[in-house]
Amino acid sequence: MLCAGLTLIFSMLGVLNFAHASFYMLGAYVAQALAVRAGFWIALVAAPLAVGAIGAMFERWLLRRVHPRGALAELLLTFGAAMVIGETVKLVWGLSPMPAAIPPILDGPLFTLYGAAFPRYRVFMMTLSVAMLGALFLGLRISRTGLVVRAALTHAATVETLGHDVPRVFTMVFAAGAALAALAGVIGAPLAVVEPAMADAMGPIVFVVVVIGGIGSLAGALAASLLIGCVQTFAVASTASAGSIAATLGIRLPDAWSALTLAQLAPVLPYVLLVAMLAIRPRGLLGERVRDA
Repeated sequence: MLCAGLTLIFSMLGVLNFAHASFYMLGAYVAQALAVRAGFWIALVAAPLAVGAIGAMFERWLLRRVHPRGALAELLLTFGAAMVIGETVKLVWGLSPMPAAIPPILDGPLFTLYGAAFPRYRVFMMTLSVAMLGALFLGLRISRTGLVVRAALTHAATVETLGHDVPRVFTMVFAAGAALAALAGVIGAPLAVVEPAMADAMGPIVFVVVVIGGIGSLAGALAASLLIGCVQTFAVASTASAGSIAATLGIRLPDAWSALTLAQLAPVLPYVLLVAMLAIRPRGLLGERVRDA
């Protein structure tokens, strides 16, 4: 869901948003503040809307002003916005972690498979993510609004001639991307630690997923998310060591490297995949055609 928001903004606006993970963090904090007073379900709806409104104001008053200066100015602006959001969160909510409770109706196991219980909340997260992706795909490919958005990307002057407000369309797209990031923060908060460092922890892996999947491709973001998730999960659960894997390949490693287990190497594996993808297939798994500047 988080990668889909970043992909949406880049594919429609051509902006690689460095503040995207900060909107994710802001969504988690806003949802936690709302959940304490109004409950989880109100926060699930209100927090993405609030963060989406902030994203709309950011695009309207700041990003639009630097857009004529090129991609470098946009990168610097979004990087600065990430710093501002991070410091604002620290000033408002402090440095201590905040707990986020799972709603009672979603607490507990849904079913048991091979002796392992599968939590209801994870099923809820997966269902909501798939539903979001389906709605996003249908909205962009079938609806009239989606047709206007895609046409404005390549033929802005023609779309304006037909009476559509192209800058307003771009603002709506950026707001939708920020809202998706916030929604990911809302549903991910109960399974993560809500703290100021959560954006720094999530930001790099989001860009890894987007690059591996192919910048601008929603299907690629989904495929890369599943790929990296499976690779890390199997690595963590594995008992193999680097030495045993190297021996299978006929390679001899130093003793210090041989002792490393695959579970210890799990955090590094996404970045290994990133380097391999850039070397073998720079446009990613399902990368779209590169647009002209």
